[in-house]
Amino acid sequence: MNEVIAHSLFTDFDVDLFKSGKHYRLYEKFGSHITTVNGIKGTYFAVWAPTANQVSVIGDFNSWHDGEHKLNVRWDSSGIWEGFIPLVGKGDSYKYKIHSNNQGYISEKADPYARRYEHNPKTASIIWEDDYKWNDKKWLKTRKEYNALDAPYSVYEVHLGSWKRHATEDRFLSYVELADDLVNYVKEMNFTHVELMPIMEFPYDPSWGYQITGYFAPTSRFGYPDEFKLLVDKLHENGIGIILDWVPSHFPEDIHGLGYFDGSALYEHPDKQKGYHQDWKSLIFNYERNEVRSFLISNAIFWLDQFHADGLRVDAVASMLFLDYSREEGEWQPNIYGGNENLAVISLLKELNEEVYKSFPDVQTIAEESTAFPMVSKPTFMGGLGFGMKWMMGWMHDTLEYFSRDSIYRRYHQNEITFSLAYVFTENFMLPLSHDEVVYGKKSILGRMPGDEWQRFANLRLLYGYMFTHPGTKLLFMGGEFGQYDEWNFKKSLDWHLLEYEPHKKLNTFYKELNKFYRNTPSLFQKAFENDGFEWISYEDNVNSVISYIRKGNNPEDDVIVVCNFTPIVHDNYLVGVHRAGKLKEVLNSDAEKFGGSGVVNSRQISIKKAPWNGKKYSAQLKLPPLGITVLKLK
Repeated sequence: MNEVIAHSLFTDFDVDLFKSGKHYRLYEKFGSHITTVNGIKGTYFAVWAPTANQVSVIGDFNSWHDGEHKLNVRWDSSGIWEGFIPLVGKGDSYKYKIHSNNQGYISEKADPYARRYEHNPKTASIIWEDDYKWNDKKWLKTRKEYNALDAPYSVYEVHLGSWKRHATEDRFLSYVELADDLVNYVKEMNFTHVELMPIMEFPYDPSWGYQITGYFAPTSRFGYPDEFKLLVDKLHENGIGIILDWVPSHFPEDIHGLGYFDGSALYEHPDKQKGYHQDWKSLIFNYERNEVRSFLISNAIFWLDQFHADGLRVDAVASMLFLDYSREEGEWQPNIYGGNENLAVISLLKELNEEVYKSFPDVQTIAEESTAFPMVSKPTFMGGLGFGMKWMMGWMHDTLEYFSRDSIYRRYHQNEITFSLAYVFTENFMLPLSHDEVVYGKKSILGRMPGDEWQRFANLRLLYGYMFTHPGTKLLFMGGEFGQYDEWNFKKSLDWHLLEYEPHKKLNTFYKELNKFYRNTPSLFQKAFENDGFEWISYEDNVNSVISYIRKGNNPEDDVIVVCNFTPIVHDNYLVGVHRAGKLKEVLNSDAEKFGGSGVVNSRQISIKKAPWNGKKYSAQLKLPPLGITVLKLK
């Protein structure tokens, strides 16, 4: 077989940037790249393994023999091994056979930068390049209008393996099939964005994709990388943005993965107190190592650059930020200032967001961060971490706790449904009803609702209406939009047959209309993160478990009044304060019969009287539906 030919894609400047943690396009250098050298077509390989004394490329092209294709180590102490192998190309499987200086340790590792991997349980990398021709130029040119912080932002969170399975064969839908089925459904439901749980290559299905071994490749479970690009393209063609879950917080110990890569703690922190996650039995990246920082930022940029993602939802940020996260006393060491913050992570996240928004100013980064760490979604020049948005975990917890209570007891817990408004404008919050809330015995969202069947569906419509009129962007996990009865099971499809039953079908209609109403009501999104976009009318009527408020946009003519009745008691003449003269017209009512409600609606225009109430100069008498929300437009 042909010998390895000395060849390099790295300039000295590339190496300097890599070693200083400032190279943000490493995927253009590391990995396997099909190229031509001396008139011969083949593949260039490059891998980082500074503790190795020999690195060979083994694969189906050399019968997996060690030593036949030895890479050359660079002279510059970068730890980069590289070389060109003639006549090796697209579709060939390979790994790196690494002989370590550390006690003779030998490992066979998948390529950390590979663009494709074998289908699990196989673990080899595959040389890959595609010539996919993108058709989303129009979307990319205009997506700032869809991704802006003053635009409607309603996200459908999806696990591709269990959203829907093939009708007659027990298998996943492919990226190509999803480009029809999923895209058409999301468009019909009027969502603005899809968020995919991790689609990077991972070995273990029960991890849902959060234990990644192939950071630069879409999982082979659903098809080829160019077929995933087709799915992205189809979403964009239909005016739908795509957000990818991204996991820089930890990685698994699988023998072919990043762990103990060259016989040393290369990607993980060598100190177990910083390098091992006790809850997830996984390894934590060494955020203090420059080369690892370059790897992580390059990976984030890769998905925005090569796959045209419109945003990244960064997983488990809290676990990264705090040295004592899920650790007892004596299991962690404070930083140089005596605090529990991981200073390396703070600087990394700032650097990440600065580079993302510099290169892609029209995307969003979204932090899943569950603590009170300050200024997560504030710009770095203000001292913030620089994220575009942050999940509002407090709202999610309090709201679900409140709604799970029987309505007769809600009067004693009014603060659970109003407290979020005391801090809602401290961050750019996204309101999540995510996959984490429908597993591990928590029940489905519908399953948490109290009462008989009618009340459960009414409660759920009320919950969704409250979420969409509350300041912030919106996220719902798949199945919630039609009232999945059972907890989410990653092993099987959602229960789509439920749409044959009227309560589920009408709930689905309500969510579709709610998305449409949200997108067409500027006061619900133009000032989603601004204090003057919200005004209380009353949060004090805990006796009746009723709250009312005003949502405001750029134009006062777009103001809407929202009233939520959290009990099944109908109020025929409920007095509500109004801030301006005119008339009120009901524009949304969750109790409408077409949504499965009882039909208690305000069908006529309502006169506003100059009679002070709730601290406002005017007032109006409304009919409040049972377990319902009514939204009224000032005319």
